[in-house]
Amino acid sequence: MMQRRYENRYQVEMISIEDLVPHDHLLRQISEAVDFSKIYEFVEELYCDDNGRPSVDPVVLFKMVLIQHLYGLPSLRRTADEVSLNIAYRWFLGYGLTDETPHFSTISYNFRHRFNADTIDKIFAWILSEAAEAGYLKPEAVFIDGTHIKANANTKKKIEIEVPVAAKRYADELLEEINKDRQEHGKKPFDDDDTPKTSGKKKDNTSKKKLKKLRKK
Repeated sequence: MMQRRYENRYQVEMISIEDLVPHDHLLRQISEAVDFSKIYEFVEELYCDDNGRPSVDPVVLFKMVLIQHLYGLPSLRRTADEVSLNIAYRWFLGYGLTDETPHFSTISYNFRHRFNADTIDKIFAWILSEAAEAGYLKPEAVFIDGTHIKANANTKKKIEIEVPVAAKRYADELLEEINKDRQEHGKKPFDDDDTPKTSGKKKDNTSKKKLKKLRKK
């Protein structure tokens, strides 16, 4: 007997996003293994405590790049689109089912105007190191740019060597993609000289030190 399925697209249900993500999902395991709040320490000096508009959580920005590489998504723009549709991605980033997720333009602006290349390298290296320590980087290979770099006899040492290489690759590809995307959409690419500014708090301290030196003279 043929049965027709009636569509329930407009059905309203009371459910938590927590219940929709399987307990053995990879993003759950990584979330439990890696303390992403550590990222705040890396970027603290790049934010101003009492000036400017509220920004996108930096942890969210770096988690989105991690999602891109974990699932082999072709671009960060595509990742931004997928995040809005994928329940597990939303859960990993801390967004509810109806929350607005970051637009690609917001992501690209932050990575070119707030974070410098050195900071991005350090954060990616730290994330990959934590993942390796928790066992989410296979001992016989390190995942870099969609390929596997086979390890030598000392697999642990090989991973330690390849992690910063992978981090640098992530950072370079990220900044390259942002400029390429801007050009494709008729926007001027960011200059290499567009180095991020430190927070207003740090600027004030620097100015005070200079003022003291001038007074001594």
